[in-house]
Amino acid sequence: MPAILKSVDRPVLIAFCFIIVMLLAGSLYSSNFLSPEYLLQQLKIASFLGIIASGAMLVILLGHIDLSIPWVVTVGGMMSTAAGGWWGPTGEAMAMPFGMACGLVFGLVNGLGIAYLRIPSMIFTLGINAVAQGLMVLHTGGFAPQDHATAFMHWVAVESTVFGIPNAAFVWLIVGAAIVFMLRRTPLGRYIYAFGNRESATYLSGVNTRAVLIGCFALSGMLSALAGVLLAGYSNKSFQAMGDPYLLPAIAAVVLGGTNILGGRGTYLGTVAGVILIVLLQSILAVMQMQEAFRQMIYGVVIVAMLLVYGRGAKVHG
Repeated sequence: MPAILKSVDRPVLIAFCFIIVMLLAGSLYSSNFLSPEYLLQQLKIASFLGIIASGAMLVILLGHIDLSIPWVVTVGGMMSTAAGGWWGPTGEAMAMPFGMACGLVFGLVNGLGIAYLRIPSMIFTLGINAVAQGLMVLHTGGFAPQDHATAFMHWVAVESTVFGIPNAAFVWLIVGAAIVFMLRRTPLGRYIYAFGNRESATYLSGVNTRAVLIGCFALSGMLSALAGVLLAGYSNKSFQAMGDPYLLPAIAAVVLGGTNILGGRGTYLGTVAGVILIVLLQSILAVMQMQEAFRQMIYGVVIVAMLLVYGRGAKVHG
């Protein structure tokens, strides 16, 4: 057991310790907090945030940040539901791929702009977020597209088929497995860590750093849109600003899981721990029926405290 613990990053261990503390604390306020039904419901909610955080992690590993997440999530939700109304029976099958494709386009624009125009990612993605917002307002203002999710979207986001585990959790599992494989078993994964440690050295070693940058932002956009599709299925409709509550939690989950905000260091297991931590914190504050102002204060204090514990580690090669 000590050997196993030594092989796990210290930030990940700290995050999982906090998770255990929060589970125990939550059980003191509600006897249902540790019930299987409640935990499975929290897993479903965590799946949406986890998918967004998966894309955000790839960008942060590069030493960049994606602030277009809120409205790219909204683009995925709104365009998938609209596709279900545009194409009739065909829309049932095409709604999810179409929503993800729209997010992929926004991600590609982000990557191309940052890679070729050399504009700081914080500025460029914030601008793309505003563009996405304007397009969605125009989309809903000029006419009334269908805003209800298709039956398949609702099934994926809400229903459970295997041992009561939410289907959304299996989507997160597939996304997570693909990212872990990419980061640990492919040259692209090594390039991402190298890019985050020192972009210039990675470029001089013969790596196409622009392609790496564009690819990571494209994946971030596609995964944000996928989460938007699932959120639309969860609420059975899409609406403007549906992605606004997910920007800070997604970035916080990645950083709290031990990924260096400056890039070059981090594991997907840490991101999973960060997502669970954020969701449990939100759940406990809701169970305590605390006023929104106090919720935001405690939420911020916990995040800052954990960042002070291990959020300023030095970069290391993956």
